[in-house]
Amino acid sequence: MKSRKLSRTRRRAAILGAAATSVVAGVALLPNWSAGAAVVDDPKVDAKTKATFQRLADAVFTDRTEALVDGRQDDRGKPLTDGFSGDVKLSSKQNRTEDATLSSLDRRKERLAQLGEKYSKGSTAVTLDATNVQGRKAKVAVTETTTLTYEKVRGDEPKSTGFQAHHELTFTADRHGNWQLTGIRDTDEGLAVNQTARPSVAPMVATTTSTTPSAPKASTSYPGPANAKNFTAAGLDYKAMATYAKQYWSNYNSAYPDFNGQGAGGDCTNFVSQALKAGGWKHVPGYVYDYTRWFGNADIQSHSFVGVNEWSWFAQNSKRTTSLANVYQMDVGDVLQVDFDKDGSKDHTMIVTSRSRGVPYLTYHSTNTYSRSVASIIASYPTAAYYAYRT
Repeated sequence: MKSRKLSRTRRRAAILGAAATSVVAGVALLPNWSAGAAVVDDPKVDAKTKATFQRLADAVFTDRTEALVDGRQDDRGKPLTDGFSGDVKLSSKQNRTEDATLSSLDRRKERLAQLGEKYSKGSTAVTLDATNVQGRKAKVAVTETTTLTYEKVRGDEPKSTGFQAHHELTFTADRHGNWQLTGIRDTDEGLAVNQTARPSVAPMVATTTSTTPSAPKASTSYPGPANAKNFTAAGLDYKAMATYAKQYWSNYNSAYPDFNGQGAGGDCTNFVSQALKAGGWKHVPGYVYDYTRWFGNADIQSHSFVGVNEWSWFAQNSKRTTSLANVYQMDVGDVLQVDFDKDGSKDHTMIVTSRSRGVPYLTYHSTNTYSRSVASIIASYPTAAYYAYRT
């Protein structure tokens, strides 16, 4: 979570003549489509229509996933969304938007291949969570669950990466009562593998004291210079950190609050703090606004436990972390933060849960994601600033 709008005397003939003239003029001013085309009453959304909303949403996000799979963009034929017409379909504007999105994802796939990463197959399923109809508009909330299988390029990549993302789709009924998908909004405050829009970020919060440490930016060049991690020096259980993150990446631990939807940044830092705590980080109790304190449970959390920038300040001030010069130096239990717009205020926090041949793989909340490579993050957000912390 980021740091915290006619006169009665006129003759009858004259009246009738004026009325006729008015009718003719009125007809001339009507929209062209109204001549001979009836406008239906507000259409009803029954179970069949809802099911078609769900199938179209599934087609949209499956098309996006398949665009990232090796060899699929050019060989797959027409997008699945082309199979929808009539009662429920993409609007012409949204169709152009999806074409541009698929082209962008195809370019991302090429960048990933240059970084030594490919996906051999993908799987996407969409469930419909809620439908809210008001007149000729329908707001449809859906959950996307996607898995991408790593192609064995380096040889020991994780089996797969995956995520759960939440979206709101807007359908608008045309004059015939047919529904057109006119908008898609990502409702998570995070970053999905097949997402092309830059995550929303909160305004930078200025610091007024000189005691807040400023972490140095990390290089994103591959490969990173050697900097092997000593897994015993700090007395922490890094395997336990990774195990915790893998266990709760989508099934949240009820012993902590869920900050998704509570502002830019969502639950990402809260989740990383939980994993660090599972691996041996100890509470430093005190005032919740004091970034030199760090604690969190079901009832109360310090800002350093849940805030992106406050966590960074605590981690450096307490000497619990050191900064790494290159993101590819990270290993299990290390932390990566991102400043998407380079305004000096960090926006997102992730934890490394595995490493393969010099490439760290990250797990995080907002959007709930497991085993995503740092190469994929960089390919998606090449202009962002990155901060790598050795724990």
